[in-house]
Amino acid sequence: MRKFQILFLAFITCLGCNHSDAQKKSSQKTDFNLNWNFYLSQENEAIASIPDNQYKTVNLPHDWIIEQAFDSTLVNDAHATGYLPSKGYGYYKKSFDLKVSENEVVYILFDGIYNNSEVYINGIKLGFHPYGYSPFYYDLTPHLNKNGKNNIVSVKIDHTRYADSRWYTGAGIYRNVKLITANKLHVPVWGTFVTTPKVSKAIATVQLDIKVNNDFSSEEAISVKTQIFDADNNNVAQTTNTLKINGNTSKEIQQNIEIENPKLWDITNPNLYKAVTSIIKNDEVVDTHQTNFGIRTIKFDADTGFFLNGVNMKIKGVCLHHDGGLVGAAVPKGVWKRRLQILKDGGTNAIRVSHNPASTQFLDLCDEMGLLVQDELFDEWDNPKDKRFNQNESKSTDYITRGYGEHFQEWAQKDLKNVILSHRNHPSIFQWSIGNEIEWTYPRNAAATGFFNNMDWKGNYFWSEPPHTTEEIKRQLETLPKGKYDIGETAQKLSKWVKELDTTRPVTANLILPSASHLSGYTDALDVVGYSYRRVLYDYGHENYPDKPIMGTENLAQYHEWKAIMERPFISGTFLWTGIDYMGEIRDPWPVRVQPSGLLDTAGFKKGSYYMMQSLWTDAPMIHIATQNIEKSLNKIDESGTIVAKDPKKWEHSLWEWQDVNAHWNYNENDMISVEIYSNCDEIELFLNDKSLGKKRLSDFEDHIYKWGVPFKAGKLVAKGIKDGQKIIYEITTARKAAKIKLTCEEKTIEANHYDVAHITMQLTDGDGNPVKTDDRLITFEIKGSAKILGVDNGWKKSVETFQSNKSTTHNGKTLLIIQASDTPEDITITASAEGIEKQNITISIK
Repeated sequence: MRKFQILFLAFITCLGCNHSDAQKKSSQKTDFNLNWNFYLSQENEAIASIPDNQYKTVNLPHDWIIEQAFDSTLVNDAHATGYLPSKGYGYYKKSFDLKVSENEVVYILFDGIYNNSEVYINGIKLGFHPYGYSPFYYDLTPHLNKNGKNNIVSVKIDHTRYADSRWYTGAGIYRNVKLITANKLHVPVWGTFVTTPKVSKAIATVQLDIKVNNDFSSEEAISVKTQIFDADNNNVAQTTNTLKINGNTSKEIQQNIEIENPKLWDITNPNLYKAVTSIIKNDEVVDTHQTNFGIRTIKFDADTGFFLNGVNMKIKGVCLHHDGGLVGAAVPKGVWKRRLQILKDGGTNAIRVSHNPASTQFLDLCDEMGLLVQDELFDEWDNPKDKRFNQNESKSTDYITRGYGEHFQEWAQKDLKNVILSHRNHPSIFQWSIGNEIEWTYPRNAAATGFFNNMDWKGNYFWSEPPHTTEEIKRQLETLPKGKYDIGETAQKLSKWVKELDTTRPVTANLILPSASHLSGYTDALDVVGYSYRRVLYDYGHENYPDKPIMGTENLAQYHEWKAIMERPFISGTFLWTGIDYMGEIRDPWPVRVQPSGLLDTAGFKKGSYYMMQSLWTDAPMIHIATQNIEKSLNKIDESGTIVAKDPKKWEHSLWEWQDVNAHWNYNENDMISVEIYSNCDEIELFLNDKSLGKKRLSDFEDHIYKWGVPFKAGKLVAKGIKDGQKIIYEITTARKAAKIKLTCEEKTIEANHYDVAHITMQLTDGDGNPVKTDDRLITFEIKGSAKILGVDNGWKKSVETFQSNKSTTHNGKTLLIIQASDTPEDITITASAEGIEKQNITISIK
């Protein structure tokens, strides 16, 4: 009887073995990030000549620039780098043992190296890769040591052209690396493409295009079996094909699978599936390949805008550069998760990755969190861009600013296709952008509009329609001298390459001169036309080119931008510049280190524009109080004693940076204070020390900002609002001098895996616990335990304190510390101290 029970249990267990057995025999995608050696040199050295004792041990991802101190002497040449020294040659190497059978192949996959990299295995050069943002891989198999011992992979990076982009790039192996071991019969890297050609509530058709490599010399007969698993690991569908593949060749097959009652991916419920494809030979699984995907539909209509799963919605997007503030370009997943969650809480539903392709890790997060993504391919095409200040291309010919433009002719197709192949299974991606503000690098396109070099025109680029008619622009394009390259021809070429690999998403681009691009052939290559800071042309574009869907792809975080979109159903939405402050593209004098247009600062702290957009983009009642001395504000008290805007129309022409406001109630007695409230409430009543200052309605404020003029009295300022019958209260309190430290951590527990991070926010408070935002102190952090300090940042645009430190001066009484787990499970204690203030501890568990 006992023997029968054992056999029965074994039989039941095996009913679910298909997936687990396949996983055991899967291609081994090994994390290859740990225990690299790194050496930075200002000279071009041969790898073999560098002594081992010159290297230091690092884990990847790694950005060597962010380790440096800010340097004011770099002002003239480092507007892009954010005043961090970044010139140099970086050398990485890693030793590893790997026993490979005669039936196996081995690849190394880099998700991104910045930039101009050479990769070697056991002293043999595998190749050169110039673009810092496209993934690539090499076959290591022929060059591995036969005994499997002491293989050495080396990477050399030439970053002597350190100002080669208009923003902070970082430098190094700054994205993940994988080592892949597979049977010679296998699905290669990026060898699957999952689409959903038919989707309804009742059923979805999933189409899989699968490539199979046969690296044996003989013909092989195989079966290709794909199983679909939902988020709960239930096998919801499967199919099998049989085929024969000639030796040393590849074959592509197509499988179609129907899923009943599919769970659709959208921004509210980002449901994901996985397709597990097994290669079976002689009844044995020799390889498996997992592809994560989502089921959803997207549509752009020239008259009615954007639809996700058949539902009309506005794209509430932000643009993001790839740096993560204090971590530079080597951004841990947890850092992006925190930043994206804050943006999503503020109503953001889409990200434009500008101006380069995203990392796989970033896209995974957007898949999981329900954020749409516009994946952008290039910032430069045939001609270079000025890296110091836009439109001065003649000054971009020196060595340090030579960027991707010099590689574009040779590498654009390969880089573009690597990105599409690598990224196209991510359901978050809903647009491919082939370029950003390319037009000004083709002189005749800029000249034809009449915006520039037109002595007779008195208009403003941002707020005026083109001085030339469409007929005149067309005539100018036909008569002005052409350069070596034509913008329309290049756009068509790039769009064609995208559509050779993916026709399920529209091709778009961010156009800074759409009036010319509609006539130059550029927009002929686009399915959706993106307007950059040209909301004044929405009606112009729709009237003149009614069959082209139009949207804002780079816009200002201001009410007038969103108002223009809400008034036009044919505009799908926007991407605001930017979601988060980023390093580089500096326009202000030292010590400003960032482009301060973000809804969040570099520490991820919210700014006034964040709350303004939250009031426009979210439905739940919200209130935020901002204050400022009336003299410094945009407002004044008129003769009747009413607070009004100094310039009633200024809000219609506000640009990148939000007005100077504070989030505190600390002023001099009887100072007249401008109180601005950003809210979606229909009505708000304001109280000072329990005395009502009157009720006001949002509909009475043309600029969507509640305003009160309040003579300052210490105490409590309280706003009570109502929206759709729901009540909400928000208050700020006068704080006394700083007496305490308050530490909060957004992650209570993190994993002991070398990657997980914890964000510790430090806020000065008075003796009663009220946040102090008008007093700043130098904070020293001490850590007990084996976690690593990634860095500190107070978020202030003028802070030039070193990131990788345990000391930080607060801004508005606040600063941020990020720590990263090692592989040791233990409790970590963080202590924060400042002179004259009681120390404070916080404990985080690493498990």
